[in-house]
Amino acid sequence: MDDLAYIIGRQKREIEEKLRQRIIERENLGAIQKNLNTDLIKVIAGVRRSGKSTLALLLLRPKNFGYVNFDERELVEEKLDNILSSVKEVYGNVKFLLFDEIQNVDRWELWVNSLQRRGYNLVITGSNANLLSRELATHLTGRYLKFENYPFNFREFLASKNFDLKELEYSREKEGELKKLLREYLKLGGFPEYVLKDLDESYLRTLFESIIYTDIVRRWRVKYPTKIEDLARYLISIHAREYTATKLRKLLDFRSTLTVEKYIKYIEEAYLIFSLERFSFKTKEFLKGPKKVYCVDLGLINTISTRITEDISKLIENLVFLELKIRGLKENRNIFYFKDAHGREIDFVIKKDLKIEQLIQVTYASGKDEIEKREILNLVKASELLGCKNLLCITWDYESEEIFNGKKIRFIPLWKWLLARTK
Repeated sequence: MDDLAYIIGRQKREIEEKLRQRIIERENLGAIQKNLNTDLIKVIAGVRRSGKSTLALLLLRPKNFGYVNFDERELVEEKLDNILSSVKEVYGNVKFLLFDEIQNVDRWELWVNSLQRRGYNLVITGSNANLLSRELATHLTGRYLKFENYPFNFREFLASKNFDLKELEYSREKEGELKKLLREYLKLGGFPEYVLKDLDESYLRTLFESIIYTDIVRRWRVKYPTKIEDLARYLISIHAREYTATKLRKLLDFRSTLTVEKYIKYIEEAYLIFSLERFSFKTKEFLKGPKKVYCVDLGLINTISTRITEDISKLIENLVFLELKIRGLKENRNIFYFKDAHGREIDFVIKKDLKIEQLIQVTYASGKDEIEKREILNLVKASELLGCKNLLCITWDYESEEIFNGKKIRFIPLWKWLLARTK
């Protein structure tokens, strides 16, 4: 018990030090704050090092709360009632509790459920999507609210660079600065510690390995850890491109397609990648078609990818996908991609209820003459096939509204679209 109190006391000093450092306030903080005083368990999930614990600390800073980080082996192996006793020893009679990376503890959901029934106000974080599905659905049905956290979006990245968006309205010079920072963001990505502390790429390599070997291999007891690492590296390398499990099996020399599919699921549950299905009005075609893969962070792509040439158009497409996610859209529920029988592709199909709400094409073009006719033709054809008139083309630096074959297409620069609060 003395050792437990020592560890929890040390963690208390660590979070006090963190709260004294420079912190960029996250845009999703307000949505969670509105629900802080409810008796529902607040669950914050997302990729490792995306700032979940800092977000939770900002959320609870005005309260008297206890904190435990379960990323330490000694705590994972300890009896949970002993941990609560030590929390009271260090923090006093607190009613707000923050548990970090709680998915490391076996049967954590039963303990959390018990604490909630006893009147504790709980905020928990985890680096695995499974935290939001099987365990929560089984034991905490209707008694929790889930929030997903991602690395910095572009607006938060600008805040980290002390860029004042208010000045943008009055100065073309500031617009040039902003575009330079957008190129930097496409290179660095948005992991908070990496950006704020100006660390080198070894941070991202170590982070990638930690996600693979801590959040995936150890959690799921993966038999062939190097195979799953190879698979993750390859999927990150082909970001914004199609894949099938069958082709991956042959290419990476797996024994079975089922193993590939299982490993992809593990990588997705660690929030490292996302798979996007091809839209079709026929349900069977959802399951049969290739999927497109996107990575959770642009910096990870640039560091981990095995490609030797940069494809900025694919980085931009990956960025647009992440922004759609941050705005609350769900892959394979609200976001799809589309390809017709002639191979004409639309980057993003936005669906709301039973209606196709918007078609989005992404291109690295700075002027009208640089936009490929194929991109425009694809939008027009897809508009006819999918019955959608809301057509958007996100460019690097071209803005206009134009009519093609009777269809109105809006062109907007990437930076303007990213700074908009609505899609």
